[in-house]
Amino acid sequence: MADAAVEFLLENLKQLLLYNANLILDVKDQVEFLYNDLTLFKAFLKDSTEKRSKHETLKELVKQIRNVVYEAEDAIDTFVAHAAVHKARKQIGKALHIFDYSAKLRGVAHKIQSIRGRVKDIYENKKFGFEALHVGDGSDRATKEKKPPIVEEDNVVGFEDEAEKVVSLLTGGSDDLEVISIIGMPGLGKTTLAKMIYRDARIEYEFYRRAWVYISQDYSRKEVFLNILSNFMQLSDTMYKMNDENLAKELSKLLEKGKYLVVMDDVWTEEAWNDLKIAFPKNNKRSRILITSRIKKVARHANPNAEPHNLRFLTPDESWRLLQRKALGSENCPDELVRDGRHISNECRGLPLAIVVIGGVLLEKGTDWWEKVATSVDAYIAMDEAKRMDSFIALSYNHLPYHLKACFIYFGVFPEDFEIPVWKLVRLWIAEGFIQQKEGMSLEDIAEEYLEDLVNRNLVMVGQFRSNGKLKTCRVHDMLHEFCKKEAAEENFFQEIKRFDQGTYASSNPALEKYRRLSIHSRVLNYISSKPVGPRVRSFLCFSSEETILPAEHISSIPGAFKLLRVLDARSIVFTRFPTELTQLVHLRYIVLTCNFRILPAAISSLWNIQSLVVETSSRTLEIKADIWKMIQLRHVKTNASTALPGPLSKSRKSKDEVLMIGNLQTLSTISPESCTEDVFARAPNLKVLGIRGQLAKLLENKGGSMLFDGLGKLSHLENLKLLNDVFPRPPSEGRLSSLPQRYKFPTKLKKLTLSDTLLDWKEMSTLGMLENLEILKLKDNAFKGNWWQPDDGGFRSLRVLHMGRTDLVTWHASAHHFPRLKHLFLKHCTNLESLPLGFAEISSLQLVDLYCTKPSAAASARTIQHRKEEIFGKQSTTAVGFKLSIYPPDQ
Repeated sequence: MADAAVEFLLENLKQLLLYNANLILDVKDQVEFLYNDLTLFKAFLKDSTEKRSKHETLKELVKQIRNVVYEAEDAIDTFVAHAAVHKARKQIGKALHIFDYSAKLRGVAHKIQSIRGRVKDIYENKKFGFEALHVGDGSDRATKEKKPPIVEEDNVVGFEDEAEKVVSLLTGGSDDLEVISIIGMPGLGKTTLAKMIYRDARIEYEFYRRAWVYISQDYSRKEVFLNILSNFMQLSDTMYKMNDENLAKELSKLLEKGKYLVVMDDVWTEEAWNDLKIAFPKNNKRSRILITSRIKKVARHANPNAEPHNLRFLTPDESWRLLQRKALGSENCPDELVRDGRHISNECRGLPLAIVVIGGVLLEKGTDWWEKVATSVDAYIAMDEAKRMDSFIALSYNHLPYHLKACFIYFGVFPEDFEIPVWKLVRLWIAEGFIQQKEGMSLEDIAEEYLEDLVNRNLVMVGQFRSNGKLKTCRVHDMLHEFCKKEAAEENFFQEIKRFDQGTYASSNPALEKYRRLSIHSRVLNYISSKPVGPRVRSFLCFSSEETILPAEHISSIPGAFKLLRVLDARSIVFTRFPTELTQLVHLRYIVLTCNFRILPAAISSLWNIQSLVVETSSRTLEIKADIWKMIQLRHVKTNASTALPGPLSKSRKSKDEVLMIGNLQTLSTISPESCTEDVFARAPNLKVLGIRGQLAKLLENKGGSMLFDGLGKLSHLENLKLLNDVFPRPPSEGRLSSLPQRYKFPTKLKKLTLSDTLLDWKEMSTLGMLENLEILKLKDNAFKGNWWQPDDGGFRSLRVLHMGRTDLVTWHASAHHFPRLKHLFLKHCTNLESLPLGFAEISSLQLVDLYCTKPSAAASARTIQHRKEEIFGKQSTTAVGFKLSIYPPDQ
């Protein structure tokens, strides 16, 4: 993507000139001139974004811009990498030979001069009519009013009768295990209908034990079984290490115990069903499998005794209703738009995906564009269905603002049907340089805004929401995923490597000379063993579903082969020792390492560009010896172990760069209690997320009239705090906390608090109740101890979500005024609790009560609350706010 390439290079040059100019002193002037030259391209690309698909000269010009920008980036990045190595070796008396270094310096200066000449040629070349190609009319450059998201309803237009038929098939029939299938062409809404059924109150009541799993063309049998199991239990390390056969036995054993429903979305082949059906026992308890597929013979093979349910196309009236909802937010279209609107909806030929994609264009562009879009749709009438759909997607894509195009195409790097964690996606977008800085907003907030924009345009589907209502996971439809891959191929955006075979990919693969990103889906060890070399590769993304232990001889292969990496996501590759060559990858911005070592060496602090550092280790502890306070771009540190941080240097020894560091760090999770010093928090005053794991009693030790916990109160931006008490190998009871700090010692903006194994007395809840901004409280296993709890009056004024894990609580006295804004209540393994407070029926905001493995008496009290809510607020009103009661096991 030329747009993203120019944006990133400009930002890269700016950071280089501001913070590391010492590495390019002898070519600084040339770099500054290049920065100014490229700014012209940025303005042109922004103005021309919507016109490129119609003008071949524009497309050719954009291609030339992309190539020259990549060339400039390669030249500067390569030189900076050499200069960093030269500087590091010089400090230990082993600098590169002066003639070698001088030659490289002269080479990059000559290269930049040559590139500047090419930039000038492109800009001044009259045959492209560059001046005339500033074709924007100004209307799209104005700041658009941010539109509120259109909330998706479960009942999608035209699917009500379809849902009734399938629900009847699932709840009726014999006691035997039955397979029911929904079939239809891509984009017809099979997944949408299946989700609507999966969330139906009757299905939730009939099948408390239920699971949803996506089956892509290149599914992993092991991953499918793990995904289904994760719906029923917390997966252990042992399970992750099992092979697929043993996992199938575990799953079968679990499902054998009761009635179950498993939805298998998007099954492509008969072999896939044969491969997976071994895990689904025929237990004569009216269990069901629901399959969606685009291929009829797959459905018939899975159940030869029943006809699959053929999903129909929408009628013209249903199509028109759906278009209005997607383009206007309601079925209330102004009279002057009806003619064009009905024409557009009719030309979508009843295909829901086409309607929602075009609806996204109309929503963004406004009513002035309805006539233009109607004219564009006319051009697709003679096409077959597949080409028509591709053209509809292209129409939506071509109308994307330039800053969203690379973000959307990036979805192609993920495997098909991959449920993408939003935290990961946002940090990757930032590391790739797709997010443009706006005054007063963090890069993370801007990226989330971009994602919401793509969701509102119906190009991205929401997977799960977080407790606070923000997006947790997302994905794209298969057809949009395929479009992203095709568009990316034209741009040399990334190379996808599936089922790597030495005979297919030569070690000197010429494709690596063109592509900037590698997306590896399987057989990653085979690929690494082939000794690939990618001098221009900037991102190494591994999505293999199985962990691969990297043999000692290959540990340095990745940093050795890809010296200009910005992104290294190696979660599925286990490093048995830290690869020292990694510290030479000075361009790294995002790194994910899975390992079994306990120390991150000091040399890692040379990675001055790092923004996100994620380490998953099998060790319970991790020590970071690197001076992270010198890593001026560092924003997020995430580990699963109790991590010891280095202390900051004294004020007298702080460098200029270290002073600049203050304010960037947003996430520290999880660090050891001993690392929670005043100095550490003083260097990270803008922390938003903090996780602490270890012996929490050390936080509360009074030394000289103060405790380590006091520093948390000074974190004025902290919103999310996790306190995980871990005294292993001693039992949790030996690490029990006697009390909580006073209320004023907690961060003032704290919205979410998680406690685990603290074994506090319930009277300590009075402190938490007084936290004015607390919205989400997660009490994980053994957070509190005692058999009786009555909240104080006046507390929990802002609490919306309450999770309670294992506890010995027996009696809970509370009224509606104790939790006036509570929306969601989750109780899991509260096996001693006699009943829920019946006063909860009077909480008008309460929408969900979810009980898992509680006493029958507690389940009965929850049903009483449901009935009383209906009496107080009326059944219709209760249904309107969406109140749901979920109880497992369902026969309680």
